[in-house]
Amino acid sequence: MWPEHPDDATRWLRQRLAAPSARVPFVRPPGLGPGPLTPAAVLVPLIWHPAEPTVLLTRRALSLPTHAGQISFPGGKIEAGDGDAVAGALREAREEVGVEPAEVCVVGRLADYATVTGFLVTPVVGLLVPPVALTPQPSEVDSVFELPLACAAAPGAFVAERYERGGVQGEYWVLHHGGDRVWGATAAMLRALVEALGESGP
Repeated sequence: MWPEHPDDATRWLRQRLAAPSARVPFVRPPGLGPGPLTPAAVLVPLIWHPAEPTVLLTRRALSLPTHAGQISFPGGKIEAGDGDAVAGALREAREEVGVEPAEVCVVGRLADYATVTGFLVTPVVGLLVPPVALTPQPSEVDSVFELPLACAAAPGAFVAERYERGGVQGEYWVLHHGGDRVWGATAAMLRALVEALGESGP
């Protein structure tokens, strides 16, 4: 089972995410050119309810020019004033869902993820202790919800689907939960997280 107390969870998560297996590089997407990628970062927020830890996810606003309505982690491009990926992820989380950086205990990172759209995303894993006050930014976020970590860790939770982009074929991961469809980069990073946590889950 997951550690119940946030202090125990913090130590456990840091240990698991520091293991080499937590930083196994993602496969570069087919068709992605050799040019430089745009640095970006997301916060993978774990809300540590004692009985059932959850992952906080957002539904992107329908008015956004790209990825409208998709489920994602809070995040975006790393800006010049951020300093590093952790600062960028925390800034984006504050701007998108109102989580203050002081409320987030950063416990580690996953391997950087290259997207087919040319971003190199650093997933920053952070623990939050409930209750967590959220104020989603309507111009960026349609809504937020919590996915039980156990659902993502269940055997067979992720399935591979094929795609074709610009004449190049590839695969992406999909996780279905209720009526929600988590896919693409978000699903791949979530899958990497539960694999890093390994057999210590439920």
